[in-house]
Amino acid sequence: MEIGELRNGMSGVSVSGRITEISERRTVNTRYGKRDVADATLEDESGSIKLVLWGNQIDKVSVGDTINVKGAYVTEFRNELQLNVPRSGSIEKV
Repeated sequence: MEIGELRNGMSGVSVSGRITEISERRTVNTRYGKRDVADATLEDESGSIKLVLWGNQIDKVSVGDTINVKGAYVTEFRNELQLNVPRSGSIEKV
């Protein structure tokens, strides 16, 4: 699947792309306690999407990496689509 085809509410998504940007790590309060989170921009030839990285996912990727994301789901936050990777999903460098 290409990034340009992603829509809010999709799940079980597999997509590949290149990391072009990663935000600073920040700590947020969740219903599971305090967790580290960062946002990355994932791009392919069809478009780009914000990839939400939690905890150890943050250290798995760097700017310039090409990655495969499997088992992800798409949400919308502040009118922007986001790709989320649950524990059952994976992020792998190509």
